[in-house]
Amino acid sequence: MTENELSNKVIGLAIEVHNALGPGLLESAYKECLFYKLAKSGLFVEKEKPLPIIFEEVRLDVGYRLDLLIENKLVIELKSVEALNDVHTAQTLTYLKLGDYKLGILMNFNVVKLKDGIKRVANGI
Repeated sequence: MTENELSNKVIGLAIEVHNALGPGLLESAYKECLFYKLAKSGLFVEKEKPLPIIFEEVRLDVGYRLDLLIENKLVIELKSVEALNDVHTAQTLTYLKLGDYKLGILMNFNVVKLKDGIKRVANGI
């Protein structure tokens, strides 16, 4: 499955989670529920995947973690904030670059309609 096909499936499942829970919960609640739905759908999903920084020849394990990684291809960065801003997008792009991933989805669950809280972030596509 390509990154784009995965993203369509993930967004559909995220909308199901959002419709069931609504806005206003902590990010961790949405993460757990989305993780459950993704795994139940048969996708390989990793939660809180460690993401080291490689600087020159030094590997730094400094505690960065991907919220969700789907099929070792698609990065999902979850938020539950008043509004997404440029720092959130930059964070997602940095994660893509550090892990050499092509596509990420930044999702803010603290919106009335989830489609208004989704942003695709591409790394060199």
